[in-house]
Amino acid sequence: MRISFIIFVFVVLIQAPSCTQPASAGEREQPQPKRLQLEGNYASYQPLFERYDRYKEPTIRQRRFKNADIVPLLQKLGAPFQVMEAGRSIENRPIYRVQAGQGPVKVLLWSQMHGDESTATMALFDIFRFLSADDEFNDLRQRLLSELTIVALPMLNPDGAERYSRRNALGIDLNRDALRLQCPESQLLKQTRDDLDADWGFNLHDQGRYYAAGKKPKTATMSFLAPAYNEAKEINDVRGNAMQLIGWMNGLVQAYLPGQIGRYDDEFEPRAFGDNIQKWGTSTILIECGGMPNDPEKQYIRKVHFVLLLAALDAIAQKEYENTDLAAYEQIPFNESNSFHDLILREVEIDFKGESYLVDVAFQRREVAVDKNRDYYYRAEISEFGDLSVFFAYDDFDGRGYRAVPGKTYTRTLGNADEIKSLDALELLRQGYTSIRLRDLPDRTKMDYFPFKLLAPDKSDDTRISIGNNTSLLLKKGDRVEAVVVNGFLFDLKKDAEVIRRLINKM
Repeated sequence: MRISFIIFVFVVLIQAPSCTQPASAGEREQPQPKRLQLEGNYASYQPLFERYDRYKEPTIRQRRFKNADIVPLLQKLGAPFQVMEAGRSIENRPIYRVQAGQGPVKVLLWSQMHGDESTATMALFDIFRFLSADDEFNDLRQRLLSELTIVALPMLNPDGAERYSRRNALGIDLNRDALRLQCPESQLLKQTRDDLDADWGFNLHDQGRYYAAGKKPKTATMSFLAPAYNEAKEINDVRGNAMQLIGWMNGLVQAYLPGQIGRYDDEFEPRAFGDNIQKWGTSTILIECGGMPNDPEKQYIRKVHFVLLLAALDAIAQKEYENTDLAAYEQIPFNESNSFHDLILREVEIDFKGESYLVDVAFQRREVAVDKNRDYYYRAEISEFGDLSVFFAYDDFDGRGYRAVPGKTYTRTLGNADEIKSLDALELLRQGYTSIRLRDLPDRTKMDYFPFKLLAPDKSDDTRISIGNNTSLLLKKGDRVEAVVVNGFLFDLKKDAEVIRRLINKM
């Protein structure tokens, strides 16, 4: 293995998009990517980012797609692909093997080993469309297809995808089945790696959206790992190559996700596929996609993933990674789990049994599945409480000078959501009403990003400010309500007045 020093040079003209208010299932606005500029060896990949919309698979628009949605796409793939049904899941769903290229270097990519981790699967289908095209990128295509043999197993766990769950139908985490190989999905992955005798492996996952990139207030939107192959975490040529390539990849992706890249701890996990595939002689790279503001369906992350994977394949084809020092890998900060919350109210005053206390209150919004796991709504809960100075948030509210008081339930029960439109919503909020009872509740996905909590006639509202409760709060200065928190979303009654009116009118 040849190791030398390189200085990564890239210029970020405009950072990736951000926002102060996270989008919700009820209002899934996608970020508008800004033009970026790369320099040095990375510059040739900038056009892939700029022309991405040509290759984006249009039938996949959100994360919760199923095996039945991708099978027709796989079956219609033509040149340069060879597509075959490679096996079946426990519930007899097909798992496909997609191959392109006839080069001497063998690369295996597998995605959705965990059924609820679909960002890379989306990116792989975009790459399939890219490799099928005929345009100004033909030199890149020819290089990849002549230097590499690329094999992909998209959606390795179709039964888990059907439930949008991590585990397979048997309830087993496939990424802990590399030794026993109890499941047909695990057996297929092992057999594919062995038959291909893969030189490189890309283990493609998603991680939770509450990871931080180091001890800084930025989410770990992507995280990498070159897994250890033994308890001693030794570095041989196989693992060293993976570390070098990750160092090279980090230099590129920082332009699109500046400061938002983390690294997993490399503690050896003897049952995991990544660790064992590394041990079996395949240079293995774990990529995990986390969260970022205003991208709930991970469409911006999908775009970056598309560019990153193509660039990484090209770096393998041209052996560009060989010039990267191992220090570039080691300098990536460790990701910090559970460091983020969706909203933190900082230093607000609360009352408890007649006494006043200064606290921080954090909320996280959990996805609750509907429509056979194809859609979801958010249900928030108070996730932390007290001194939260070591935690970060997508939305951070300076609560100094504010009192946090539980909201009230409106005195009348209404018939349906249309009747809310006849009320003065802002005036109700100013009076401290944050919940309304309806005899006919709307669809849950329309209720999660809304300035009122909508309740059934017989439903009571728990107003305790305590961990686990989905408490609606009034943020008051003196006797005046300045803002409210409903289902973990913050609404400023002055700044967000038009937003509140629009949400009411859309209901």
